[in-house]
Parts: sequence; structure tokens; C-alpha cells
Amino acid sequence: MTKCQVPAALIHQIEQELDEDEKEMIFFLCRDLVPDLSNTDIRELLGALNEKGKLPFGLSELLYRVRRFDLLRRALRTERTAVETDLARYPRMVSDYRVLMVEINEELDKKEVGSLIFLLKDYVPRMKMAKDKIQSVNKERSLNGQHAIQTEPVHTSVQESGATSSQVYDDRYRMQSRPLGICLIIDCIGNDTDILEDTFKVLGFEVHCYRYLSVEAMNQTFHEVARLQKHRDLDSFICILVSRGSPQSIFCTDQTFPGYPLDQVKKFFTGDSCRELLGKPKLFFIQSYIVPADQQEPTSLLEVDGNEQKITANTRRPRNCSIPPVADIFWSQCKVDVSVLERSPSSSSHYLRSLAELLCNPHKRKLPLLDIHIELNSRVYDCNRTSEPQHQYSLLLQHTLRKKLFLFPS
Repeated sequence: MTKCQVPAALIHQIEQELDEDEKEMIFFLCRDLVPDLSNTDIRELLGALNEKGKLPFGLSELLYRVRRFDLLRRALRTERTAVETDLARYPRMVSDYRVLMVEINEELDKKEVGSLIFLLKDYVPRMKMAKDKIQSVNKERSLNGQHAIQTEPVHTSVQESGATSSQVYDDRYRMQSRPLGICLIIDCIGNDTDILEDTFKVLGFEVHCYRYLSVEAMNQTFHEVARLQKHRDLDSFICILVSRGSPQSIFCTDQTFPGYPLDQVKKFFTGDSCRELLGKPKLFFIQSYIVPADQQEPTSLLEVDGNEQKITANTRRPRNCSIPPVADIFWSQCKVDVSVLERSPSSSSHYLRSLAELLCNPHKRKLPLLDIHIELNSRVYDCNRTSEPQHQYSLLLQHTLRKKLFLFPS
């Protein structure tokens, strides 16, 4: 009987999409499966696994192990949750031991590797094999497949059991929860929801999408999301707003002045208003299509003053807390004249589209968020060079982050 295999074109596509670190990691994971392979060529490795009939399910497992959930969706037409279900129900291709070694590698820096070797030297004579193994795993995340001593079998991987490391680096925010956090998207224009939803789902966020909200409906949405108890177990929060407005407010579907104050949006999720988010990164991405003052219409919409009291009534700030309530906020607002939208009503925001592309890029997404935003600045201003002055984007970043932030599990 002919073994089930995947097309060579699919293997080629996967190879082209993976970066060098991901290729090294896959080679390490599969070392036991193809022990006679003489080099680390990923195409040769996948070809050998394909000949053995291991790739129809094994390929999705490998992409899951290296956290390429975007490739699972685009190339294999499957989802992360589906792979997790299959891993729990069917035999896995990769050994638990190698999965565990990869996860340990994700958590350890060079100094910690040295400490680990020192602590274990009394248990493994001369530690030569283990030392070579751990150092090779840690060095620039180059998992080159050397053998290590395994004293006891490993039955459950850290990743699959849901356990998390107690190690939290002092210079970076903890991003280990599943999901990483809630991503709230409110799109009152309707052109960007799909790409944003796909992007932040791939990154591991629980995405809540709302289109075409009135000021009153949006105010209620903020109240409900800020009160969610699940923030307590999650490591971050993201809010994305797309609407017509003024530099200081958004009009939602009401499209009338004064709209909803942007400062009020931020206050819903500060540490004193939402205690569950105290000390955690809170990110805001705002696309404002600015309506000129002479086109703004007066209105008698609801007042939002005093809403903060409703939020904070039962969420007192913990005593002796050294973290300011306004800390850990990342605020990125892009402004452009509403004529851009009117000229091309169905076009997406160049700012949000560029953000999504950067976060989906396997090389860029490994950078700290501030570095990603620098490149976002560059893309926005490159666009401005070919645009008429009235159609140019203006990008403002304000933040009170205290640590480096990486938008992937770390």
C-alpha cells in the first residue's frame, strides 16, 4: 500500500516560510526520526519524513511545536485548537522529551544554563554529554540534535499540560498565558476587522470584534470588557479602535461632535479601574479619520463623565502596590483626514494593514513591540512620500511601558 504523503510543493512552501531558528528547532525535534540524516537541510528532512509517511499529520504537529499558527491556517487549512485536539487523541510524531527540551530552551538564558550545569554535575559524571546538549540547545536557539542523557522518561510536555514556568524575566513582561490576553476590536468603518481578527488570533489572543457601534453601545462594551474576571488569568490586553472623529475623540456611528473622549477609553483599563490588569501591558491602537471642525455636527449624546466611578467602586487598588495605575500603557494613534476614507470607502487603513503585516512576519514578530513600532513609523512615512499633503498619515506614540514586550509566548 502506498504511504500517504504531502505534495512536494507544500514542503517547498513551508521551507520558504520558516526562518533559520525555526528550521533548527524542527530539525532537533525530528532528529530521532531520521537518525541517519547527514546535514540540517530542512527540505531533505521533510522529504525523508514524507517518504516514511509521517507528514500528513506530522507537519501540522511540527508547525504547532514552533508556534507557526499562521502557517497552520494558511498552508494546512487547520487551526491551532484542532491540532491540540489531535495531539491529545492520537499518537504524536515527536517525542515528549524533545518537546520538553525545546520548551526549556525557550525559558533559559545563557547564565541560567551555566547554573543548571553546575547544579547537575554531581548527578551525571563529568556532565560532558549533558553540557554539550544544553549549550547546543541554548546557543542562539540552534537546536542541532546532539544526544543528551535522560534519567527518567517524560510523559507529559509542559506545553500540553498547561503548566507555565515560574521564571519571569526582570526586563520583559510575562507573556505565557493561554490566551495571551483579550483583544477588543471596535471597527466603526468596517474595513479592517477581518485582517485584525486573523492577526491577533494567530498571535494567541482571544479576539472580541464589534462593528458599527454607537457611542452609547461602545460605552457599554467598555464597561463589560473591563469587568471581565478572566483578565486575572491573562497576561495582557489589547484595544483597537477604528472610527471617524476628532484628534481627542471618536464619533462611532453617530458621527457627531463631541463624540467619545479617547482619554476615557484609557481610564477603563488602568490599574486602579481594572485591578486584574495592574502591572500587565495594555495596548491601544487607534485609527482616527479626522473630520474637519467645520463639518462636525453638534449633538446631545449621553455624557460619559463619571463612568469611571462605576468601574472602580468594587476594584480598590491593592495596598502597598508599587506600580502606578497609569503604568504599562502603550498608546499608538494614527490620524488622517476623513477625505482619505471618502475617496476610497472600502480601503483598509495603511497604518493597521502595515501593523498586521509586521506582526505576521516571522522575523519581525520576534522583535520587542517598540522596535516593531519603529518600523511601522517607517512604513507610514514612506507612504506619505507619495501622498498629497491632505492625505498623509500622522502617527503618535505614547507609552509608559516598564519592560520589553514581545507579542508571543515568552
